[in-house]
Amino acid sequence: MRGPDNGGGARLIASGDGRARVEGALDFDTVPSLLKAGDLLLRGPGAFQIDLGGVAAANSAGLALVLEWLDIAHSRQLSLHFLNLPDSLRRIAAFSNLEALLPCDAGGESAST
Repeated sequence: MRGPDNGGGARLIASGDGRARVEGALDFDTVPSLLKAGDLLLRGPGAFQIDLGGVAAANSAGLALVLEWLDIAHSRQLSLHFLNLPDSLRRIAAFSNLEALLPCDAGGESAST
């Protein structure tokens, strides 16, 4: 599944086996389409992994997107693991006292089940 290019170039690219990569900016213009693409990705059983290493920039809308994907996964009793959470999202989560929802390790990864 290759998500649409949302004007700013953001897209969710699924590579199969529950794995996907986000490329582009996570902002108020790109998040709505990415939310839909993530909802489609999180339809089957099993564990899912989304690599955020291709995120060029992110603001609070990007954090809202990640939290919404976590909520979708939780409501469907799925495991969702994020790789390469951008520093900008870490800073916004810390400032908002939401870092506990996005536990990070020293390797630059974030996980949730």
